[in-house]
Amino acid sequence: MRQDVIFIEYHSESETRPVLDRTDKAIVRELQNDARLSNKELAERVGVAPSTCLERVRALRTRGVILGYHADVEPAALGRPVQAMIAVRIRRHSRELVDGFREHALSLPATISIANVSGADDFLLHVAVESTDALRTMLLDRIASRPEVVHTETHLVFDHRRRPGVEPVI
Repeated sequence: MRQDVIFIEYHSESETRPVLDRTDKAIVRELQNDARLSNKELAERVGVAPSTCLERVRALRTRGVILGYHADVEPAALGRPVQAMIAVRIRRHSRELVDGFREHALSLPATISIANVSGADDFLLHVAVESTDALRTMLLDRIASRPEVVHTETHLVFDHRRRPGVEPVI
């Protein structure tokens, strides 16, 4: 099972997307599949010298293509077997309320991820908790009780799978 993941993110369409050549794309692909590869193994897989590979990986981090590394952990193994997706609608769209709610949601120990989305809802939260009672308590006391929140809708997650990474555009 894959232990580490690389985050790759572009902040908006108006920002210039980093230009990746074939070697950069191969490095990103390999690291997304196994971020624990040694530099030597990575260099062999993409067909470059280890020194070249090391410089390429550093440049990808500097350019903001590779944002970081983390262990991909099963929430149930940490005592959080109940997962849910929570759609949240806020009262008014202002930077202060949007940013404030995002930071609050990220501070909750149950939050796995949060997305600010378009449509009827403003946020989608992916959470993992120890029980349905804990989920209800978190919703009532930590989310719905916030003054900017006007609506929530919760969907229990029965099964969750994630691809190892995002394939670079050719």
